[in-house]
Amino acid sequence: MEKLPDFLIIGAGKSGTTSLDNYLKQHPDVFMSPVKEPDFFSYDRIDISTLDKDALAHYHTSITKIEDYLTLFKAAKPNQVIGETSNTYLVIKGTAETIKDYVPNVKLIAILRQPTERLYSRYLHLARENELPSPHFEDVLDRNSIWWVRNDLVKEGFYYENLSRYFNLFPKENIRVYLNEDLKKDSNALMKDLFEFIGVTPLEGINDSVKYNKSGFIKNKFYDRTLGHNSILKTAVKKVAPASLYNKVKDNIWLQKVVNNLKNRNLEQPKLDKDLHKKITTDIYADDIRQLQQLLGRDLSHWL
Repeated sequence: MEKLPDFLIIGAGKSGTTSLDNYLKQHPDVFMSPVKEPDFFSYDRIDISTLDKDALAHYHTSITKIEDYLTLFKAAKPNQVIGETSNTYLVIKGTAETIKDYVPNVKLIAILRQPTERLYSRYLHLARENELPSPHFEDVLDRNSIWWVRNDLVKEGFYYENLSRYFNLFPKENIRVYLNEDLKKDSNALMKDLFEFIGVTPLEGINDSVKYNKSGFIKNKFYDRTLGHNSILKTAVKKVAPASLYNKVKDNIWLQKVVNNLKNRNLEQPKLDKDLHKKITTDIYADDIRQLQQLLGRDLSHWL
């Protein structure tokens, strides 16, 4: 039988989705897509002539054919619940409607981070990848800049606007929204709730010792090319090793910890200026945060 997901992690990016994806993989009754961020529902019905250069490049690295998407879940066992993680599902308009058509009873999971801090983390991530949209983070205040064009930058932080599309289409009981601070405070409690939400018996505990997807400026470019995030060694191994073997090694928690520690020690994370943090929050996100409080029924005044 062809299988579609029972649940989807829809974002937000740089808020803990990579951690959730990896923690879910620890459960024997959960099957996660071997490809993180296939983005199928975001691009299934999109008119590619409307995409800008960056969005078009992302489209070409995504899974856009249903037969290829279904292949992701073929290895799932009959007793396993199936899921995948794609951050674009939160922000690209039309995605919620596409998901509703394909999997009307799907369970939806979002994890959110204070939006200015999420945006700054995205800035550091792009610095790590040598793909900064502009040289300075304060450029986000220019509403005519690329920071307001790309979906993964300022727009992704309008959580009320983005989540409203899902709350308007799906039953409230099918949606679970967590905060990044919940994950940091007690990852086991959050995962217990998440496991129960998707219908599997919670684990005794999860291994949360790996710090996933750290961002920052590269300190030593030679180190980065050999052992860092942009390692030519990792690229070479991925090319020559069989996919099944590569995935087994990649998903080994002990190896993940060793590799991530090697990569992360070469990253520098300058602090975000407090006045700039306040200005971005006040000028850009404050109204959306207040509306999000009402939508979720949760006090978010500390975000302001």
